This record gives sequence, C-alpha cells and structure tokens, in this order.
Amino acid sequence: MSAAFQNHDLISVAKDPLTFHLHNRYLSYVLGVDEQDILAHHYYGSAVDHYSNLRRYPRLMRHFAPSPETIETRDFSLSTLPQEFPGSGGADYREPAIVVKLANGSQTVNFLYDSYTITAGKPELPGLPATFANEDEAQTLTVKLVETDAELELYLHYTIFRDLPVITRSSAVKNVGQKPVQVERLFSFSLDSPDNELDLLHLNGRYAQERNVTVEPLSTGIKILDSKRGASGHTQNPFCALVDPHATEHSGEVFGFSLIYSGSHKSVIQMDGYNQVRVQMGINDQGFAWWLEPQKVLQSPEAVLVHSGHGLNEMSQAFHQLFLDHLMHSDFSRKERPILLNNWEATYFNFNEDDLKKIIASSHDLGIEMFVLDDGWFGERDAATSSLGDWVVDRKKLPNGLKPLSDYCHQLGMQFGLWFEPEMISVKSKLYQDHPNWVLEVPGQRRSIDRSQFVLNLGRQEVRDYLLERMSYIIEHAGLDYIKWDMNRNMTEVYDERLSPDEQGEVSHRYILGLYDLLDALTQKYPQVLFESCSGGGGRYDAGMLYYMPQTWTSDNTDAIARLKIQYGTSLVYPIVSMGAHVSAVPNEQTGRMTPLRTRGLVASSGNLGYELNPLNLLDNEKQEVKQQVAWYKEHRALIQFGRFYRIQDPFKSTRTAWMFVSPDKKQAVAMYFNVFSEASMPLHMLNFVGLDPAVKYSVNGEYTAYGSELMHIGIYPLTQNDGDFDSAVFELKAVEQGS
Repeated sequence: MSAAFQNHDLISVAKDPLTFHLHNRYLSYVLGVDEQDILAHHYYGSAVDHYSNLRRYPRLMRHFAPSPETIETRDFSLSTLPQEFPGSGGADYREPAIVVKLANGSQTVNFLYDSYTITAGKPELPGLPATFANEDEAQTLTVKLVETDAELELYLHYTIFRDLPVITRSSAVKNVGQKPVQVERLFSFSLDSPDNELDLLHLNGRYAQERNVTVEPLSTGIKILDSKRGASGHTQNPFCALVDPHATEHSGEVFGFSLIYSGSHKSVIQMDGYNQVRVQMGINDQGFAWWLEPQKVLQSPEAVLVHSGHGLNEMSQAFHQLFLDHLMHSDFSRKERPILLNNWEATYFNFNEDDLKKIIASSHDLGIEMFVLDDGWFGERDAATSSLGDWVVDRKKLPNGLKPLSDYCHQLGMQFGLWFEPEMISVKSKLYQDHPNWVLEVPGQRRSIDRSQFVLNLGRQEVRDYLLERMSYIIEHAGLDYIKWDMNRNMTEVYDERLSPDEQGEVSHRYILGLYDLLDALTQKYPQVLFESCSGGGGRYDAGMLYYMPQTWTSDNTDAIARLKIQYGTSLVYPIVSMGAHVSAVPNEQTGRMTPLRTRGLVASSGNLGYELNPLNLLDNEKQEVKQQVAWYKEHRALIQFGRFYRIQDPFKSTRTAWMFVSPDKKQAVAMYFNVFSEASMPLHMLNFVGLDPAVKYSVNGEYTAYGSELMHIGIYPLTQNDGDFDSAVFELKAVEQGS
C-alpha cells in the first residue's frame, strides 16, 4: 500500500497509513503507526527520495508469539515486530526500552500512538547537555504515546539535521495519574533492524589504555556495553557502531551511536532467533529507579545516530562536525587552542614560586603560550592524601598566592591555567571536618576509599554553591585563562541520607544533573576561561562533557607509542581539537619507553599540542627541536585542529600508523606516518594519501610534485630516517599552480 506524503521540508508525513519519513540528502529514517496503534520502525539507512510503504513488516504467524486480544488472527505479534520504543511485560519478549513499576506493583506498560508535532529547529533538553540547531538547520518530530491504563505519557523526540547524516533521539515520560510510579528504565532510543549481517564495533579499555577499537560479529543473544561507575569510564566509552563486516574507512555501511551523558550508561545489542537486531542506549538501569510524582516528567539524555554509506571515515566526519558546530556550547569550539606546558611531570607536588617562574620563563623562550599549574597548589597538599575540597592557596609553597604567577605569565604574553578536582573531598581536609555528610556514603556501613578521598554529593545544592563560590573567587583573583577539571575516583556507596528509601535509585543521576548544573553556571559566568575535562586522563571522555568543556585530557598515558592507539580510537567519535596531547620526558613515566623527541612531537601534534616535562632539564639541542616543533605546530594548527581528519593505517592491525589532516578547500594537507618497530631488510610499504583533489597538483615537502589522483591511488614509499624503533615521518602537501 503506497503512502501519499505531505512534505515538511526534512520531515514528510503520510496520513493513510500514518507514516513519518525523516530525510535529507544523506539518510532516510521511516517510522509509522501500526493498525494496533503501535509505533513501528520501517527503515533507517541511505536516503530515498520517495517511500512507498515497502518496509511495512509482513504479517505472518509465529509460534509462541502472543497477539493482542483485539486481533482474531495470529499473524501479528510484538515479539517480532520492529518497534520504535518497546514497553515491558507484554508480548514482546525482547529487551524493553522503558520499565515502570506502577502503584499496584505491575511492570506491564504498552504505549500506543496518540499524536505528533513537527517543529523547526531543536528544543533544549531541560537540565541536560544536548545538541542545538536553529530553525534552518534542523527539524524535530515529537511523537506522543500513551499508556491509558497506567496513566502515563511518553514523548519520543527525533531531530534530523539538514546538512549532516545525523538523527538525534531522546525520550521523556510523564505521570498524568494520581499516584506516583517508579521508572526503572528509560532508554534514550531503541532501534530494531531486521535481517542484517553486521559486526559490532565499540571502544573499550582500562586506565591509561582507553578506547581500544574492538570489532566482533553479532550472534544470537544479548551483548551489553556499560559503565556502572557513575561516570562514562575508562573501560567502555558510551559509543558503539554496527558495521558491514567488509566495511573499511571509505566503504561499507556503518550505523554509529553515541550517548550525550557523563554518568553510568548502558548499550544493549540483541539479536533474536530471526536475525533481527535491537540496539538500545541510555542511563544504566542497574541501581536506577526514579520516583515519578503525579504531573512530573523524567527526561532521558540525548543519543546521536549517525549513518554512513561510505565507511568509518564518513561516520567520524559526521560526529566531528556535529560536536563542533552543534554540541560544544563554548566560545572556544571553533577557536584555535593554545600550546601549553603542564608542570605535573616536571615538579609533582614539590615546587615554589621561584621554581615555577623559572619554568614559565623557559617555556616562554620555547614559544609555549600557556603555563598550567597542576596538583599541589592548595590546602596542605604535599601528597595525594589530603586537602581536596580546601580550595585555598597553600601559603607555604606560594606565600604570595597565585596572582604573581598569573601576572608573570600575562606580562610575558602567556596565559595561566590551574588544576582543580572539584568533585572530590579528602578525609584529611577542613571541608570534611566541617561537612562529613557531604560525601556519598551509606550511614552505618563500611565505606570504600580510593586515593584517600571520597566523592562529594553534587546532587546537593549547598555543595554546588560552595564549589561555585570557591572556584569563582580563584578564577577572578588569579585571573585564570584555563581550568583543568579532574575527577580521579568513581562512585561507590551511592546513597543520599536526605532522600527517602524509594528515591535512593535517583542518587547517581541526580549527581550528574548536579554536575551539569555546576558546569553550566561556571561556563556561563566565565566564558573567557577554557575548560578541559579529565578523569584520570580519559575516564570521562564523552559528548556530555564536551558540551561544557571543548577539550579533554585524552589519557594519563603520555607515551607516544601507546598514544597512537588511544588517539586513533578516540578519533572514531571525537574531534581532533578535543584531544589534549602532550610531549613528555623519557623514559616515559607510564611505560619506561625511550622514544625520539621527533616522534613524541608528531604524536602530540596530532591533537592539542602541549608539554608535560621540565624545560629546564632539556639539552640545548632538545630545546632547539622543541622550538621547531612549537613553531611548526603554530603554522599548521588551524589545519590540524579543524581540518578533515583521515585515518590511513590502523595501529590495531599492524605496527604502522598513519593519519592525515586536509583543509576544507583541499589545498593544504599534512600526513603523519609512524613505524613502531624497525626490522633488518625491512619490506617497503605504500602510503596512500586520502581526501585530496584528484585534479590538483601538490608539492610534497617541497621536494617533488604529483597530482592528487597519483598520491591517493598510486601512493608513495614513506621512507623514514631509519633511526630504529619508533621512527616517524611527516609529509606537507600544498596545492601548486598548474604548469608550475
């Protein structure tokens, strides 16, 4: 049965049967109302100009598959029907997207279609970070579903962006009854895909080894990717993708999913016995239960759905552009980021004003643009065992306070930054003595401790008020240009003595909402301050944090060779300009590896370049090389931070890594090549550039010229200097006039 659509620009609607077609030149997403008023999924994939209802799921009998009692035949069952947001307790035995415990104890909810609205642009999500767009850039479909017996309303939000292969989704449930209910699961989206042979790609790891790329075939059953830590975590990033088993960087179909949330998360990937795949993503429901009073609404975080018909690179480009232009809510989102030196690995906790000024002066001589004072400047912080929460200057180390350091930086034309760990409290601190009840703990039960610190309960307004007051004072009096916001402990004993027993399942999410409230207050109050997030490095590298803080310390692991995999995996989802990447001293603190300064510089120059060493300890030839690195990066900074990024050779599949940055007009490019291990009689390998204009002639390192088609299809031999292990090379490409 063909559907006659009325066009609303990016969203078309057909009335009989009621069908919604979200479309742009990249993708189509189709959903419709079934004859039983079930909101069914029809299609998600490459763009189609017209939809003729060809993907309406066939009506056929399935044994042991109950049908609604209003149907006399057995050719309709929720246990196989592709749905947009399945309920619980009914005839669908697959994973539900929403679970609600009703006042009578039942968990059976089945939502039916009620109405829809289409709006230009994109509404905000109250209290949550989310993508944004003006009326010309996107359109939003909101479908209202109702559960009349349970007296609940469910709102499903779909936003399609005009110039990106992106749809965002979120959900909200409202209690319109007279009694409270408990929401035990509310995912951000659910997507059913019939008859697909796809692999699952995800990013996992551990501390100092984050975002490893893992690809595995889907099989019957349930795969769960999650964090229960109260943070997105080192171990599993809130991202996954379904990919064609033969997909490459530039071919094959890819469906990418990313959650804009910084707390405990969960992705469910389920394949049933009919090879149908259901993907869901949202707040982790383990330990979660939201007490929903009458007339109150619970809003889920937003999820980003990206479709690529041309491999992983197209997916990454879409995420990068979306996050830069429609997520980062900072004035710095499209500004070039400064080259900084962080004193942590230079001094640790042992420093004074004179020591720091010498480091600042030496950094200035190298061309570095910002000095960042890391841990140890506050309270009585001589080790990681005290003073978190006491955000007052340690006058034993800095008798004149922070301002002389800041003034000294500014006099030299540099910027000044500072490290905080606001979400934590040390047992040995004045704040803990005054407010022991501000920590997350279960009264009367044994507590867990890590780094001699506990987690402050940011769900409490008075905690946020204290942190806002303390940080505001320091920002203003020290004249800060930058803040590194660290978080070095995950949640345990998640409990709030102020809440009732029925509300304890809300504590973790209330914490994240409180964190967002504090970040919003600070970033709105001080838009001139560049914020960088950190959680033991990359333990909270997620889209939710990027909304407030446009860059993240990618990993505490500063070893250049380890960083090849870490930065490669991170680039699948997150923009290059969001990656903090530093050159550290050798032997490396984390691995003990000795890596050439040239290679350390190139790896760090593949993100936001910084230095994590003591410049006073550099030899004269090393200082000269650092000066050259800094000058080279400044020359190519805009290209690296905001150009199109291409992965060329995969460090997870070989000992070689290569990637490339290309300007939007394709007139300039930089490619970097890394060979981890040297060999005797080493075989030659080709390096094929990507993203160039095939008809343009390019100069390569000023040594020879070749057309883009040659450089991409024929390639070059990327001969390095053959200096042993961990060698590297850089290739600068510039368009030249034809005939020159």
